Amino acid sequence: MLLALLTLPILCGAAFAHAVAEGDKGYIQEITGINVLPFIYLGAKHMMTGYDHILFLLGVIFFLYKMKHIGIYVSLFALGHSTTMLLGVYFNVGINSYIIDAIIGLSVVYKALDNMGAFQRWLGFQPNTKLATLIFGFFHGFGLSTKIIDYNISPDGLLPNLLAFNVGVEIGQLLALGAILIVMSYWRKTDSFWRHAYTANVVMMTAGFVLIGYQITGWFVS
Repeated sequence: MLLALLTLPILCGAAFAHAVAEGDKGYIQEITGINVLPFIYLGAKHMMTGYDHILFLLGVIFFLYKMKHIGIYVSLFALGHSTTMLLGVYFNVGINSYIIDAIIGLSVVYKALDNMGAFQRWLGFQPNTKLATLIFGFFHGFGLSTKIIDYNISPDGLLPNLLAFNVGVEIGQLLALGAILIVMSYWRKTDSFWRHAYTANVVMMTAGFVLIGYQITGWFVS
């Protein structure tokens, strides 16, 4: 049920994974100076509607039960995407949005395969999951920075506004994480969790491939 709810928007409309609402984009292009609250709101909104980010986050915590472990992995992800988002926008380092979003889709595929034990079977060892979370966090951050650069934010008050946007992203991430953990906590108490855990990750992997395919197609036709 959880995977169905999260992947339905992707499978039905992958284009919205990183879409910038025209109203938000127009608003950002018009305002100047320091606008902390609006950028916090926009950051939270972007994360809450960024289905690729949420899917990766779901994959990361899928088999994590202790809050200490969840905190470590989520912090690594946050460190990664915060670093490249802030540096990418501040130094105006943008990456082709189709390419970076395809890599983000790949991160979802990677994490689903990891949860399915594929790498242990194929490689004979378990790749460092913490390092992978951090590295993919960097790519997710570049996805954010690429979209923010598209906003054409005014240089007046840029750094405070970027920090506010990042705070909003973290708030959105915590809200999404909270919702996922609530649903997962109930699901894990049922017999269906272990029966359908593998299938759920197959669905998640499929959603990641859909994202990759959509972005690659967009790159070739653009």
